[in-house]
Amino acid sequence: MADRIAKLLYGEKTVDLELPRTATLLEMKPLKGLEDPEGAVCRALEEPVESPPLSELARGRKNACVVVSDFTRPVPNRIILPPLLKVLEQNGIGRDRITILIATGMHRPNLGAELEHLVGREIMDNYPIVNHYCRKSGEYRKIDEIDGAPIEINNHYLDADLKILTGLIEPHFYAGYSGGRKAILPGISSLETMKFMHSFKMIDHPKVTNCVLQGNPFHEYGIRVTELAGADFILNVVINKQRDIAGVFAGHYDRAHLAGCDLVYEHSAVRLDKRFDMVVTSGGGYPLDATFYQISKALVCSMNIMKKGGPIVVACECREGLGNPEFCEIMRSGCGYQSFCERYSDPKDFVIDQWCAQNIYQATDHAGPIYVYSSGLSDTDIRAMGMIKIDDVQETLDNLIQRHPNTIVVPEGPYVVGMVS
Repeated sequence: MADRIAKLLYGEKTVDLELPRTATLLEMKPLKGLEDPEGAVCRALEEPVESPPLSELARGRKNACVVVSDFTRPVPNRIILPPLLKVLEQNGIGRDRITILIATGMHRPNLGAELEHLVGREIMDNYPIVNHYCRKSGEYRKIDEIDGAPIEINNHYLDADLKILTGLIEPHFYAGYSGGRKAILPGISSLETMKFMHSFKMIDHPKVTNCVLQGNPFHEYGIRVTELAGADFILNVVINKQRDIAGVFAGHYDRAHLAGCDLVYEHSAVRLDKRFDMVVTSGGGYPLDATFYQISKALVCSMNIMKKGGPIVVACECREGLGNPEFCEIMRSGCGYQSFCERYSDPKDFVIDQWCAQNIYQATDHAGPIYVYSSGLSDTDIRAMGMIKIDDVQETLDNLIQRHPNTIVVPEGPYVVGMVS
């Protein structure tokens, strides 16, 4: 008999599920939004963590580069950017000398309506804004090597007199937490650098995972590259379940970021005393679930709290389909986990987006059947990935829970991380 309702994030809506008493509900811990987020941003700029105020840093600088996350991240740019830009202008850096650099990583550029949604019309019309293109060699230059791999960073950033990183801190299945140094690596790095940072070997490392920094090579290389490229100041935020700003962290690229990570761990990481027989989850809602590429995060989180062989049910809108062409080619190939490993573990065979495919195949290898509820994916694509398309999440849950009463439901998907003790 149902006694609770779980609202799975799905696109810009929710899929409502009636849960039986035997199911465990895994949700973020309550985190209150700030009453005056704009004021909190202004205070953080003037009273940063282990850094002079931004106003002091800006004085006498010839120009500035402000790095912002791309469209796939729900960063509240319309709240955090205006105070930051105002401080720069008030301290002598004109609008024409402030470049806003979109850290696309290896994603597509954000243009037109997407760009307006990202930063707002006022900023879009009045500041130089450029997208990072990881495959255009003229966009970046080499600053060092790590293990023989070139470290190549965007020229707009390297040439700036004042370097500022912005972003959102949340659990991240590679870096431990997003934000901070991740705006540079992978945000504004070249494809050749990504071949190293997203290599089969790197993604296979046991400490390249959610909410782990110590001993995590993805995080440690990110810090090293940030030190090489330089970062004068960061402005990062933490948001709650309602996507209201719940914390503002500005100042030193590492110390301010770590303070934000502590808050995220407190409300997004939940200790569990056992693994579960079945997981019902979401892709995290829009914009994260715009493509199946990003659903790898939800599948990894599910795999980490589930017994081997258990089913996963995932709700993900995927209004843009599977993802980039390279990712589509891998996922439509119909190869299994072992054949994927045999082909893509060799660095010479590296293909863009193979890392998320690697995570998905890890999940399919660990799980039993994976059921996908999605209006944006075809039955053909879902079957090619070895998964099962469903038309009703409630009906699927009701049928499966009879055999898997030890079930956990995660409405926010990868935004909340279960950690089995």
